[in-house]
Amino acid sequence: MMRIIRWILLPFSLLYALIVWLRNRFYDIGILKSQSFPLPIVVIGNLAVGGTGKSPMTEHILRLISPLRNIAVLSRGYGRKTKGFRKVEVSSTAGEVGDEPLQIKRKFPQNTVVVCEDRCIGIEKIRRKHEGILLDDAFQHRKLRPSFSILLFDFASLQHVILPLPTGNFRDCLHESKRADLVVITKCPNKVDGDTRFQLQAKLHKYTQAPIFFSTIAYENPINDRGEQLHLHELQQKGILLITGIANPLPLLSHIEPMASSLKHIAYPDHHAFSASDIEKIKHSYDSIPTDNKLILTTEKDFQRLPEELKIQSPIFYIPIHQSILFNQDFEFENMVKRAFSC
Repeated sequence: MMRIIRWILLPFSLLYALIVWLRNRFYDIGILKSQSFPLPIVVIGNLAVGGTGKSPMTEHILRLISPLRNIAVLSRGYGRKTKGFRKVEVSSTAGEVGDEPLQIKRKFPQNTVVVCEDRCIGIEKIRRKHEGILLDDAFQHRKLRPSFSILLFDFASLQHVILPLPTGNFRDCLHESKRADLVVITKCPNKVDGDTRFQLQAKLHKYTQAPIFFSTIAYENPINDRGEQLHLHELQQKGILLITGIANPLPLLSHIEPMASSLKHIAYPDHHAFSASDIEKIKHSYDSIPTDNKLILTTEKDFQRLPEELKIQSPIFYIPIHQSILFNQDFEFENMVKRAFSC
């Protein structure tokens, strides 16, 4: 039924695509102005809605560049309850700064992480103390002219007809790929055959001449807030309640399901703010698992939003993830990113 409704809305998708196209052309010809800055400004973004792995890519780049240069991370802070410019502290809450910036700050406490809806204002406030700034989800923020743009595509999104909102899932036209300096097709299966790789590259090279890389999500051992790890084989003896509030939980579910003796899954929308009734539902679901050898498992991003009282009352572990570049292209990818921050 939902699919039929989305196709009925196709005329609105065409109107939306026209408005987005005109906005981009106004920026291209200078009717609308973009601002540049005298230091490396690297943007990570996507054209589709939903998770393409921007946060894991941000963390991947921080691991590469932080030992070499003093760079800051600037994010909009999606899902926060505050407005304006705000510095992210390890002690901040997801409600104050957003779950993804908080996750990044807690993993990279030595790096400055800030949130601001207006990226140009945010850059102006921090640029004099840093050698470069990495922006999460700012490809469509045309008021800013970055020095380098990294564009992400979810592997699954490229398997279907690409249509704009609301019929499809794309918030910008594929033609805008031309602005990218580097393209990464993320969340690939562990094995991508040569024909599929060639077809996807040919599809995107109609719109961009940027180098195209492929990456997959690598899952790490579950960990709790005390730093205690579980090896994946230990999940085989446990009843698991999986809590997700991410755009696409299916890859994680497919990863966990074969390893769990029993598994319950409660799925919420991306960046979901857990209410008191949500927490009661989680507690009830956990208590109903018919074994004492059980735990709650969640994503690292969701872990930032779960209330402390639940973490105290129940054993909760989260699964860290990281980007892994495929086809032995990690050295080439690393060199491109390093050059982007040395300009």
